[in-house]
Amino acid sequence: MSGKMKAVVKIKGESNGTELMKVDVPKPGPNEVLIKVKTASICGTDVHIFNWDSWAADRIKPPIVYGHEFAGEVAEVGSHVDHIHKGDYVSGECHIACGHCHQCRTGLAHVCQNIKVFGIDVPGVFAEYACIPATNVWQNDSQTPPEICSIQDPLGNAVHSVFSTDVVGKDVVVLGLGPIGIMCVSLCRHVGAAQVFAVEKKNEYRAELAKKVGATKVFGEGENAALKKEIMGLTGGKGADVVLEMSGAPTALTHGLDLLRTGGEMIVLGVYTEPVTIDVTKEIVFKCATIKGIYGRRMFDDWYRMKGLLKNPGIRKDLETIITHRFKFDDFFVAMETMRSGRSGKVVLSF
Repeated sequence: MSGKMKAVVKIKGESNGTELMKVDVPKPGPNEVLIKVKTASICGTDVHIFNWDSWAADRIKPPIVYGHEFAGEVAEVGSHVDHIHKGDYVSGECHIACGHCHQCRTGLAHVCQNIKVFGIDVPGVFAEYACIPATNVWQNDSQTPPEICSIQDPLGNAVHSVFSTDVVGKDVVVLGLGPIGIMCVSLCRHVGAAQVFAVEKKNEYRAELAKKVGATKVFGEGENAALKKEIMGLTGGKGADVVLEMSGAPTALTHGLDLLRTGGEMIVLGVYTEPVTIDVTKEIVFKCATIKGIYGRRMFDDWYRMKGLLKNPGIRKDLETIITHRFKFDDFFVAMETMRSGRSGKVVLSF
């Protein structure tokens, strides 16, 4: 296939240095697949690129098509690809693993030491067509709508976080209610957590979304001491069995450890812009706490978990609630401003 296509391109290393423009349709290599993108969703990473913060300036090399969350249809396959066919309904794992480092060879491909990412290191999916390695293609269930299939990347982060511990019958606190945090609330509720407490101190819009997907109680602005007292009361004086830290706020990490019961587990997906000081002796050693860092999705364990979870109509309904805004691709800049405002859940684009 040849010709031109619409694409969102970061053309300059500066704030707002993004254009919706015509570029060449990519041609798949022997081990690649060309996908006609039907739906794409905007991630917080895309906001960083759009804003051109310090992380983006250190990592991104313009010009580049960005975006990495999508669902679409296979338009063409490379000459060495025989397990994927034209017309297949697919999404894709955005992390490209090398396949030969120690991590890849020991089941930890999601933390490959040579990892590349769609829309960051290689061209992304905010375009009419995108090329990805055949090994990264995921076959979608035909019964799952494209907009839900397009958010499997962040859903996979939530699945990785929740299923890295045991939340069944447990009292869980979720700190930070971005879309992934809200997904964690939904998953914990559906897989059998005893109580799911959600904490969001800045964004009332997203706090309301957490209520809609079934949080036991949502806490907003307030003193940490008062919140701890209430959590202790609601958990019989022991504290949270599991804390999921999704916010990336340095104070949330220390506060989460304070809410955690002795012998509990803290799962950390939040990414911090500055170092965090922790009283290790008091909050980890004497508390016998376990802290687990989470990055991406286990390839492809969490994709198979998602496949099963998406058969649950309650989870699908919650995801439809979390997708709060839908735009045509040509309205990308309006969609991005909606995401940047914070008054949204997931924002999706369709062609």
